[in-house]
Amino acid sequence: MRQPSLIARRVAVASVSLVVAAGAAACGPEDNDAKSSGGGDSQAKKGGTLSVLNSNPQSDFDPARLYTSGGGNVPSLVFRTLTTRNRENGAAGSEVVPDLATDTGRPSKNATVWTYTLKKGLTYEDGSPITSADIKYGIERSFAAELSGGAPYLRDWLIGGADYQGPYKDKKGLDSIETPDDLTIVFHLNKPEGEFPYLATQTQFTPVPKAKDTGTKYEQHPVSSGPYKVVKNENDGERLLLERNTHWSASTDAERKAYPDKIDVRSGLDSSVINQRLSSSQGPDAAAVTTDTNLGPAELAKVTGDKELASRVGTGHFGYTNYIAFNPKVKPFDNPKVRQAISYAIDRSSVVNAAGGSSLAEPATTYLPNQKSFGYTPYDHFPAGASGNAAKAKELLKEAGYKNGLTVTLTHSNSKDFETSPEIATAVQDALKKAGITVKLQGLESNDYSDKTQSVKTEPGFFLAHWGADWPSGGPFLAPIFDGRQIVKDGANFNSGFLNDKSVNDEIDAINKLTDLNEAAKRWGALDKKIGEQALTVPLFHPVYKRLYGKDVKNIVISDWTGVLDISQVAVK
Repeated sequence: MRQPSLIARRVAVASVSLVVAAGAAACGPEDNDAKSSGGGDSQAKKGGTLSVLNSNPQSDFDPARLYTSGGGNVPSLVFRTLTTRNRENGAAGSEVVPDLATDTGRPSKNATVWTYTLKKGLTYEDGSPITSADIKYGIERSFAAELSGGAPYLRDWLIGGADYQGPYKDKKGLDSIETPDDLTIVFHLNKPEGEFPYLATQTQFTPVPKAKDTGTKYEQHPVSSGPYKVVKNENDGERLLLERNTHWSASTDAERKAYPDKIDVRSGLDSSVINQRLSSSQGPDAAAVTTDTNLGPAELAKVTGDKELASRVGTGHFGYTNYIAFNPKVKPFDNPKVRQAISYAIDRSSVVNAAGGSSLAEPATTYLPNQKSFGYTPYDHFPAGASGNAAKAKELLKEAGYKNGLTVTLTHSNSKDFETSPEIATAVQDALKKAGITVKLQGLESNDYSDKTQSVKTEPGFFLAHWGADWPSGGPFLAPIFDGRQIVKDGANFNSGFLNDKSVNDEIDAINKLTDLNEAAKRWGALDKKIGEQALTVPLFHPVYKRLYGKDVKNIVISDWTGVLDISQVAVK
């Protein structure tokens, strides 16, 4: 999941994405009691209607256009993919598992060729069979300009993907996707990619029957391969009504429980209204959840004081880091000692408080999130302690030629997101003042902030940033930010430090060849530690997600993949 402010379609970031998010959004329960607090499987029964109360509409409900992690939350009820996320609590939920396929993929030719075999007996909502050709077609239509919005990896990884225009313009299709028979699909990549099984969780791998494709209108009634089908889609996803797909078979789907008979998604609601309705749990709201609205600091304080409400809070972590970014092409940040000084001066306690307190944010000294699947390797190259090391910062500034201190400008967003917002910027400003650094704040509206910080031509020297995971691995976390070949000169650039280090690039390539994801994770962690020495970023904190659910909602599962309640698992009374 990329930056959730940019990509609210995911995360959750995360977004995830970002961007996590309507699709993901883009993680494990803090206290590991999520399932027990929801009642567990023993209380899970079929029937009833689950209500979903959200702020953001589930727009672009077309598998080609969604940018999701692990298949998304609401989308995953309708769209099945070759692989998916493991629907388990905590760390176990960060694993990739088979979905439509019999396994997570069989690599060959140094992980440049991936072969999948579909399970037998897979059908759509009308009872017609799902074939490998449908998956090929579903992927190809995601290349059409009018259906853009999905993850960019297929265009980058598939041979011929960079120039392909989609099936509406190019009837021939992509030669790099082969379907030798109805149950087999083979992908030919232009470079080794050991994490292809993660990519195969994206909704672009959803089968789409060519005869039923209605182009940009397909989102109104996409043909279901999952346990639910769309019976109503109003105002571009503001209201979605899902009912059972009677042709879905649990015997082919080990991941989705599909307990409720109906799922009613209502969006466009104010976050405070959502939390109030979940708190009160009156009428249909007793069987309601949210997939995109967190508890804020004030709401959390109220909930914490109420034992009954506190028992209805799901806690999770999504792979996501909030940090300070430096542009070393802008003085004085071209001097490593200045960047190091700022790293030492940061008061993470005050930053965490500005983000809502320790219940909603955890201090970070590593760029990678502190989860095993990312390869988390503890390090603190510039130990600032809990409240900053002003003395060490002043010492480094003196060595850098600024014995009388210096004045810098910190760019941030004006969005009240407790991430890149004025509260965080002010906490940084106060901490650096103790080290003799005067910080002027430049607040920008959301779109202006994104445009300015992600352009090579306008990127400021010192700004707040964040990044969420497209899947739970170090690859989609480190490569976009630190791979020199991903510096984008005429578009959205995320390599803010303009790092183009051959040894880093080579190590990224070497890790990408690994199909042993545990071994790859260790290497990502080691690479994170190596890059961290250059002080191109200052990790600040990882968010914690706290979300209420209705009193009649059972079987709460929160994984380290999404960080939020998985609605494919819940049951209602």
